[in-house]
Amino acid sequence: MDVHTVYLLRHAKSDWSDQTLPDHARPLAPRGRRDATRITSHLRQRGIEPTLVLCSSAERTRETLELIRPALGAAPALIEDELYAATKEELLERLRALPEQSASVLVIGHNPGLEELALMLATPSRTRRRLEAKFPTAALATLAVPEAKWARLAAGDADLTSFVVAKQLR
Repeated sequence: MDVHTVYLLRHAKSDWSDQTLPDHARPLAPRGRRDATRITSHLRQRGIEPTLVLCSSAERTRETLELIRPALGAAPALIEDELYAATKEELLERLRALPEQSASVLVIGHNPGLEELALMLATPSRTRRRLEAKFPTAALATLAVPEAKWARLAAGDADLTSFVVAKQLR
């Protein structure tokens, strides 16, 4: 049975101290850098190495990627403008365009699109109820898609196998 895995990582906490910066240019806050380091440790401990990384072009997502990069092995990372502020439908279309040989993908992006995509794909479960409550910054949702073909990925096709929030990691 072929299983594809989708990892959805919301960027770490951004810095709002400079109100003159456009949203796209906002960097990470010190807490965001700490949380990204926690996610890096989690990725290493779990042996999570996606075959592909898709990252929004926003400054805070690119910084998040750079901080977690040491845990990602040899996965190529694509920085894509279209992922900035993408809707759940746009994110789903991007996943459907993945090559079948990509067994797993990590998407580093933004809410509400990431949260809505996770909720759309995930079947009901206790873990899903935790995600329904909140998908905070530096949270990682892991979705297993059994017998999957990327091109046919649809609502309710995935099991939310893990939902980790960085600030709960030690």
